Amino acid sequence: MESVAAFTPRRQESLVSVLPAPPGADTATALAVTVTYLLSEEGRKASLLAGGDGRARQDLTVHVPAHRLHLVTVDLEGVARLKLRPRYEQLDGEPRVRRIDEPPTYDTPPAIEDLFRDAARNHQLERAYETQRRAEKERRRDAGRERREQVAQAFLADHTQRALVHPAPTPKRCYIGTQTGRILFDVSTDVGGARDIPPEAHRRFRADLRARRDRNLEERAAQLALHEEKKRVIAAWVAAHGTPDQQAREAAGVLPMDEAIEAMTGQAFAALGNRPPYVHDGIERLQAYLSRFPEHAGVALTREDLLVTSANVDRMTAAQFSLVQEVRALMPEATVTLRRHTLAWKRNSRIALPPVFGILVTQRVEPFTFRREYAVVASLGHQADVAISSVA
Repeated sequence: MESVAAFTPRRQESLVSVLPAPPGADTATALAVTVTYLLSEEGRKASLLAGGDGRARQDLTVHVPAHRLHLVTVDLEGVARLKLRPRYEQLDGEPRVRRIDEPPTYDTPPAIEDLFRDAARNHQLERAYETQRRAEKERRRDAGRERREQVAQAFLADHTQRALVHPAPTPKRCYIGTQTGRILFDVSTDVGGARDIPPEAHRRFRADLRARRDRNLEERAAQLALHEEKKRVIAAWVAAHGTPDQQAREAAGVLPMDEAIEAMTGQAFAALGNRPPYVHDGIERLQAYLSRFPEHAGVALTREDLLVTSANVDRMTAAQFSLVQEVRALMPEATVTLRRHTLAWKRNSRIALPPVFGILVTQRVEPFTFRREYAVVASLGHQADVAISSVA
C-alpha cells in the first residue's frame, strides 16, 4: 500500500480558513486578503492527513502588512486577492515569460511565507511580462507601419492601382487590397506616405466615375446613331423593295423593324432560298422520344426542360464538306460554318437525342449583320433530319 508522510505543524497551519498575521505585523494596518490555490492529488491527501478538507480548490484569508501590499490586487468589487492568479512562468533557457490564467497547484499545503514568496515572484514576472508585451506590441506596430508605408509608396507610384470601391473611398478614408487582405488608410491616424493614400485614392475613384460616365454617354450616342442609321436604311429599302402594304405602313411610321429586317434578310439570302431553314421543334422531338417509355409518357416538356449544346464542327464528312463549299460558292461574301447541336433532357441528361447539324450563314450588310441557319438533311448528318439554329 502507498504510504503518505505526515507534515510538520507549520504546514498544517496553512490549512485553516483564516491564517494569523505574520509575526511582528500590525493587524490594524494589515489587509485581509483572499488567497486561492489548487492542490494536486498528493496535496489533497496531505491536506486530509493534516486535518484539512482535502478539496482541490483552497480559499484562504491571510493578513498582508502594508509594506507588502504590492503583492495584492483589488478588483472592481473591492475584493483583495494575493497575486497568485494569473501566474507567470519563465522556463529555464527561455527569455520569454508565459502567462497562465489559473491558480498555482501545490503538491503540499503551502505555508503563508510560501504564498508570499510565490506572489512576490509573480509580481516580478508580471512586470517582465508587461515589458515584454509592450516591446512585442511596439515591434508589431513598427512592422505594420513599415508595411503600410511600402503599400502606400507602391500605390502612389503606380497610377493604375485603385482602392476598393466598397466602401467607396473618401478624402479621409479608403481600403487598399493586398495579397494578405485589405488595409484601411485614414488621414487622421496615418503618417508619412500612408497619409496621402485616401485623398489620392478618392481622386482616382472620382476620375474613374467621370470616365465611365463619359464612356456610357459616348456608347449611348453611338447606339442612338446606329439606330437612326438602321431606320434610314430600312426606310430606303422599303421604298425600293417593300410591298405596297409595307411602304404604306412605313410612311405612317407603324412598320415594325423586325418585319422589315426579316424581309431584308430574305433578300440577302435569296441565293439559298430553296434550302430548308431550321424549325424549332426540339420540344416536339424530345416529347416524341420520351413517349416511347411508359414511365415518361405523361411528362409535359417546356423549353426550360431542354439542354441544348451547340459547337462548330472541325472535322467534316465528305458530304458535309461538299455542302459547305456549295453554300460558300453561292454566298462568297458570307461566313459559312457547320454547326453541331445536341439535345438532352435537363431532368436526366442521359436521355438525349442524336446530334443534328446545320449550316450557319452570316452576311454583313451595313449596318446589319444577317444570320440564318439551314437544315442538313439526314443523308449528310449523322441521323439528323433537322438542324437546331438561331436567327439574329
